[in-house]
Amino acid sequence: MMSRSVAKSASWSDVKVKPWHNTQKQQVTATRSMLAIEMRDRGQNRKPLQRGRNLSIEAIQAVQHLKRAHLHSNPLDHVFNSKFRRLLKFDMIAVLRELLRQNHCLLALKVFEDIRKEQWYKPQVSLYADMIQVFGTNGLFQHVEILYFYLKTENSLEPEIQGFNALLKCLVGFKLRDLVVDCYELMKTVGCEPDRSSYRTVINGLEAMEEVAFSGIIRQDAFKYYGDLEFLEEDEEDIAAYFASNLL
Repeated sequence: MMSRSVAKSASWSDVKVKPWHNTQKQQVTATRSMLAIEMRDRGQNRKPLQRGRNLSIEAIQAVQHLKRAHLHSNPLDHVFNSKFRRLLKFDMIAVLRELLRQNHCLLALKVFEDIRKEQWYKPQVSLYADMIQVFGTNGLFQHVEILYFYLKTENSLEPEIQGFNALLKCLVGFKLRDLVVDCYELMKTVGCEPDRSSYRTVINGLEAMEEVAFSGIIRQDAFKYYGDLEFLEEDEEDIAAYFASNLL
């Protein structure tokens, strides 16, 4: 009863109404905030050339000119001379990785061949692994063999264990038996001793390809180095899943 009497005695004079112009300003401010948030969200969903992070303006222009010339079958020499060879070292590598990201494999190969001629160039097995992964995913296995040939002919190749392990996983995933065995031997040639991950990838990969003879030889090497082969059973499910995901 008390609440009803209070409600009845209340009048419009007791209600404080906000001025209309203040309410309008708040609505406009809220609308602008919503638009700003929406624009930021849309920007996050886009995947453009990453200017300011990985690619400079000059590198972006080089990518665009190379793609345009390649699309219209125009000679690339002019673009290389005017746009690419003037770039800094890190921009050249960024151009290569951007072309790989966009699956422009043949154009990326031409860029890589040009990079190899630079005085500052030092071979990295990890970069080869990245390129071979992209080329193999796109079914360019003849070019995978070309890249691997370049790798074998490199001077002063660093014993990069992580890079070699990544490369071995790529080759095993694509079922390239001969390259798997050759890469294993290449590791030892450059002074990069295989670790447990290397042996596990090579042995389990070859046995999955039913190459028992090759895997048997490498099993003997692993036994001599570690004394037992129990580590081959570790993470076997992960390796099998990786292998199955890359079946041709």
